Amino acid sequence: MVIGLVIHASHRGVFEDAARTLAGVALEWIVYEHEDAVRDLVDGVLARQRVDGLLLGPVPYAKCRDLLPANLPVAILRSAGLDLSLALFRAQARGWRPTPVSIDTYDAQTVDEVARALELDPTRISCLPYDPEQSVAEIVAFHHSALTRTGADYVISLRTAVAAQLAGSTPVLGGLPGPATLRAQLHELALQVQSRQASALRFAAGIFLVGRAGPQLDLDRARVGLMNLLLNTPEFGDAWIEDRGRRGVVVFAHQALFEQATNSWVSLPALGQARETLGIRVAAGFGVGASARSCLHLAERAVARAEQEESPSAYLVEDGGVIIGPMSPAGAALAFTYREHGADLERLAGEVGLSAATLSRLCAIERALEGRAISPGDLAQQLGITDPSGRRLIRKLSDSGLVEAEGSTQMHRRGRPARLYRLRIGVAAGDHAARAPARADQ
Repeated sequence: MVIGLVIHASHRGVFEDAARTLAGVALEWIVYEHEDAVRDLVDGVLARQRVDGLLLGPVPYAKCRDLLPANLPVAILRSAGLDLSLALFRAQARGWRPTPVSIDTYDAQTVDEVARALELDPTRISCLPYDPEQSVAEIVAFHHSALTRTGADYVISLRTAVAAQLAGSTPVLGGLPGPATLRAQLHELALQVQSRQASALRFAAGIFLVGRAGPQLDLDRARVGLMNLLLNTPEFGDAWIEDRGRRGVVVFAHQALFEQATNSWVSLPALGQARETLGIRVAAGFGVGASARSCLHLAERAVARAEQEESPSAYLVEDGGVIIGPMSPAGAALAFTYREHGADLERLAGEVGLSAATLSRLCAIERALEGRAISPGDLAQQLGITDPSGRRLIRKLSDSGLVEAEGSTQMHRRGRPARLYRLRIGVAAGDHAARAPARADQ
């Protein structure tokens, strides 16, 4: 699991302290000096690194929110009342009066709760809650006005740019969340990511039905064509596919595979491909449940609903009562499939010393991992081979530069740590295609 931390350079120490108790998580540090650099830094990390979750403050979030994938778990740092209380106690320790004081970024409710708990006069506290539309200059002007009006000794600010502008003229205390608050938010985000990943591994089923189009349609031939289409669709490369009646095909897979095939339950390109290449109308239904039987039952309900639509579409029905649809046939398929592959992958496989089918199968696994590292044992399990064979395969891939070592993990209290590797086959296949000489038309 990889969690990205978007932080100011001056805050790294407290974040490192907070993350000490977080196990099984790799941290991707996105450190900025100035707020204006946040957007480019986040964009660069998302382009080169798979991030499973992102923790950042409200200011960085406002700077880059449009760059973040819709399905990326995001936690926005919020300073708690404890952090404000500690800042007020630090002021008292320095001999400053607790009030009057000027505070920014904290919400008014938190400030009122702390004032009541510490028996402070809330009317002597000037508070400017966070607003992404406010500029640093406006916040500084608010503090100058409050200091002039109330005679406050100091300012509490969560904005490093504001503190920098006030430095030298006004005492400023930072209200950054302490290690306890940060640790709680990091653990909460990690649990959210784990829950999402566990949900993606739930068992699911899909049913594809050829639409009834009159006696002139050969249902058996249409069903065989549909099955071949699905067998050669990259998104279903790891699925189990078989016939279901005269006009149906059933697909068994993890929920994550169907989410990928449907662009997170938005569209199903296979429906459009069936119409364009086979000339048939297809309806699809997906079911996610606790067992294969319940998944099939839910998928049957979903496909029955999809058949009622006027155009090819798909529905999802979950055992919790969630229904999503209709999904459109729009969208584009992926570039590789391990059942049918191109000449570039064939040439790369020959250089590596593996079959093209194995290398293309590894491409499918790499896509499913979405940048996450994998151990040789887990890779062997996905390929259906023995652990020693998995280790030999990793060594062969490593010799050809198709995997990258990514550290190790200790899965159990006993035994040696398992080495982790990140697959780089897709990148190598693309580079190989770019280097290949162009062929003349014959």
